[in-house]
This record gives sequence, C-alpha cells and structure tokens, in this order.
Amino acid sequence: MKPTVFTRFLGIVLLSWFSMLGFDFFLHAGILAPLYARPSQFLLPPDQAFALIPLGYLSFLVSAAMLVWLVRKLGIETWREGLIFGLKFGALGGGSLALSLLSITTADPILMVGWCFGQTFQSGIAGLVVGVSLGTDKLGRVFIRVLLFVIGSIAGGIVLQNL
Repeated sequence: MKPTVFTRFLGIVLLSWFSMLGFDFFLHAGILAPLYARPSQFLLPPDQAFALIPLGYLSFLVSAAMLVWLVRKLGIETWREGLIFGLKFGALGGGSLALSLLSITTADPILMVGWCFGQTFQSGIAGLVVGVSLGTDKLGRVFIRVLLFVIGSIAGGIVLQNL
C-alpha cells in the first residue's frame, strides 16, 4: 500500500527530527557539556534544564517540519543538495539566534558560538536526511541509516562525558 502524501511528509519529518535528536545529544551531552557545568546567570540550573528537555525537543520537531516543507517546495531530492540547504538554514537561524541572545542576555559568547555551529550542523544533518528521503520511495533504508547515526551519536556523547 502506497503511503499518502501526508503520511510520507510526516515520516520524513520524524526521520529528520530523530537525526536532530541524535546530534543534539552528542553536541550538548558531549562536546558542550563542560560549558553547562559552569555557574551561569544565563542558564537554568542543570536539574531545571533537564526537566525542560522535552520542550527543546518539541522545538526541533517544529524546525524539522519547516525544513521538510522548505526542501520539498524547493524540489531538493539529493543528499548533497539537502545537506547544503540544511547547513545554510542552520547557519542563518543559529547565527541570528546567537546574535540576538548576545545582545540582550549574559550568555557566554563561547556557548553562543557552540550553539550557532551546533544549529548549523544539526540542520545540515537533518537536511541531508530530508534530501535523501525525498529522493527515494523507500524510507526503510533511510531509517536504518538514521538509527545507526543516532546510536553512534549517543555512544559518542557518552564517551565524551567520560573523558
């Protein structure tokens, strides 16, 4: 049975969102973790921030839906085009957010640079997933690759936490 346009769109959104979650864990639990351990007036205490993680993940779902919608409208159907578009999308969004936060908060500039680069790569990865997904009729293979990427990202984040 062939999926409807909506179920296919939803499947691609969920695949790209899943890839974003994997990279997010690697970035924040691994690479940027030392920056969160410092005392900060800008950041919530770790226990409060941890409790609000689902809200952040919901924001990624909205971003993934917007990315899929834009990539589809632009007719992008390859991993390379998806990656390039995602990188641009992430750099513009992440850079804009970092600059705005730096202008009105006590945010650590190093953390803002990390967030900007993180948003760039996270959106690039999601864009790659969307491009591949739109270029194929079979999402099963894409799912397996995304699953392996997420497992690798989680493992990498855990390794970085223990270094």
